Amino acid sequence: MTIRQSLFEKLETRRRELGLSQSVLSERSGVSLPTVQRILSGHGRAASFENTLAIAQVLGMQFDAVTVIPAKELLRQQALKKAERLVRMVQGTSALEAQGVSAQHLGQMIKKTVHELLAGSRRRLWAE
Repeated sequence: MTIRQSLFEKLETRRRELGLSQSVLSERSGVSLPTVQRILSGHGRAASFENTLAIAQVLGMQFDAVTVIPAKELLRQQALKKAERLVRMVQGTSALEAQGVSAQHLGQMIKKTVHELLAGSRRRLWAE
């Protein structure tokens, strides 16, 4: 179950708990009835944050931005992902020149690149 589906389920559970009809929820939130129905049924993949927030507020709920992954770990994951991509590019170029790189050397290159990315600019880390 995705976070989005879980959110929509919580909204629907709360609506039932309060005994609010979908049409009253629509009126009070200012969100059209078809959109309320889509969101509460879990089919609101394209639901705007604004509409979902309006429904939540009528239901007496709020959204909290909760940290799921510590910043240090998220930075490490991004650095690893980018390092692997960069090293694969180098490996591809080396292979074309018939100078392939061993798996052990690739691992060392990735580790070094991760270290350099984490030590450098955050902008460079996140830039594609």
